[in-house]
Amino acid sequence: MCKQYSLTADLAELQNRFQVNKIAVPYKARYNISPRQHVPVIVSVNGELVLDEYRWGFVPFWARDAVNADGMSVHQDPAYRKIFMRQRCIVPCSGFYYWKTEGKKSFPVRVVPRNREVFGIAGLYDVWSDPRGKELRTCTLLMTESNSLITSFHNQMPVILNQHSIGEWMSQGAIDTDRLIPLLKPFPAEAMEAYPVTPAISNLELDESHCIEEMNLKVAWIKE
Repeated sequence: MCKQYSLTADLAELQNRFQVNKIAVPYKARYNISPRQHVPVIVSVNGELVLDEYRWGFVPFWARDAVNADGMSVHQDPAYRKIFMRQRCIVPCSGFYYWKTEGKKSFPVRVVPRNREVFGIAGLYDVWSDPRGKELRTCTLLMTESNSLITSFHNQMPVILNQHSIGEWMSQGAIDTDRLIPLLKPFPAEAMEAYPVTPAISNLELDESHCIEEMNLKVAWIKE
């Protein structure tokens, strides 16, 4: 599961990284993003990539908010199959958080690429109207099995799209979804690292730059 992440890239970096054609909403850096908040999402509209804003977490009739979806079975799941075929998106991210337990203590870590560049998480989106006609736009993150770095925190991690797979993931029209399944694989552990951050991130209302600052803790395993 992934329930908190950050997006610290500036707008120019996002536009360059994902070849965004249009900005539909005001943009600002975020340091502690959590479910049910509105988050930056890149969607394809009439052949253009648009940076927009969606609520993180599907609101399905069969369960609680669907913050994450299993990337390895989503193409077969009746709840997601049609959305997977037509409503894919990219959730830009600079780093995501997990909690590490050592003995009786636990502390949060931030997982980032070693090159510290912004990256794209494979996502799905949905748009529907409530009984009053109010439109609700939601998204969910796709998860895959953890790499060797993440496995000490959790058995799943977000699907990180490499630069070559972004175009295929965002392709529109009729597409053989079997071509998309190989994209939903763990990102190489050697290209990532983790470092401890402030436990204050447990306050989901906190969204300040010190959330991503490295804490001075002696945890030698964390950068192995």
